[in-house]
Amino acid sequence: MHGILVRMNDGEALTEVSLAWLQKAGLAALYDLAMGTISPEEFRTRSAGERSRRKITAKADAERERTLLAERAAYLEAASKANFEKMESDPGLRRRQEARDLRRKFGVGYVEPEHYPRVMTFIKRLDSGKRISPEEFAWVSSRAEYCLTGELQTAYHRIEAEALTLDWNETGDAWAAINASAHWRKANEPQQAVAITATASAHARKGLPKIRSALMTTRGGALRDLKRFVEAKDLGLQAHNLTPGDYRPCTLLGAVSLQLGDLTSGHAWYCKAEARGAERFSVDQDIRAVLARVSKEERMRISAFLFSQDPERFKWLRGAGTEAQRS
Repeated sequence: MHGILVRMNDGEALTEVSLAWLQKAGLAALYDLAMGTISPEEFRTRSAGERSRRKITAKADAERERTLLAERAAYLEAASKANFEKMESDPGLRRRQEARDLRRKFGVGYVEPEHYPRVMTFIKRLDSGKRISPEEFAWVSSRAEYCLTGELQTAYHRIEAEALTLDWNETGDAWAAINASAHWRKANEPQQAVAITATASAHARKGLPKIRSALMTTRGGALRDLKRFVEAKDLGLQAHNLTPGDYRPCTLLGAVSLQLGDLTSGHAWYCKAEARGAERFSVDQDIRAVLARVSKEERMRISAFLFSQDPERFKWLRGAGTEAQRS
């Protein structure tokens, strides 16, 4: 448009393309002026009328668009209502929708038909806050592991933690507090684990060394989750002194030492853990968890150090900077 007006102002003839555009745009007065069939005074009169008509047309178009949008919204609402009413009157359809909603809630995608009934029972029990038997959890973990999402695991561990915490409050059984602490940690609520172990530790000051050691170890793990590494290390050492043959305090001390930057000590504690019965796979998983929590620079430093100590034992750490991130 600007180019057309400039050419006309300079007295130049418009191209066929420009003239065709003026006709298509409905600028009849400007077209006639360009063609020389009307005077500038007549152009001003006619163009004012065209502008007025365009405003009326634009207003009508906008109103028509609003009407169409309102009709579409009403149609969609009616369709949704009809679908809901159909679902309400069709129990099978309602159950399928509820199942889809549940899977979506817990991040579960496709479920193999052969696993579907047990997996859905598992999900429904967790959604209703009911405990899962160890056998059922083991079945899902082994046979339908692809369905065991982080959301489901968190829900499972929270329900177990709440039940065991209640058991501890009612019975005073220290093992209930120890197990509750472990589940609170896996439910990503280490502060709850710190709270319950504080009370249980006060009651078990003169208890069996094994119980006191277990309480210190799980409490130390929770403090480690909260990045209170010095306190966690102190509890790990106390637990190790109480039960020097138990590998669990050693794995705690291995992890805490690595996170404190004491790599030599961390490696030594993990070696002690394996010597006392810790499975190598479990130790590797523990190290992966440590690597995932530290900075990239620290991850590379820890990986290089452990590999240098035992290249065959820690061959899986080659390129562990990226591997740990994936873990």
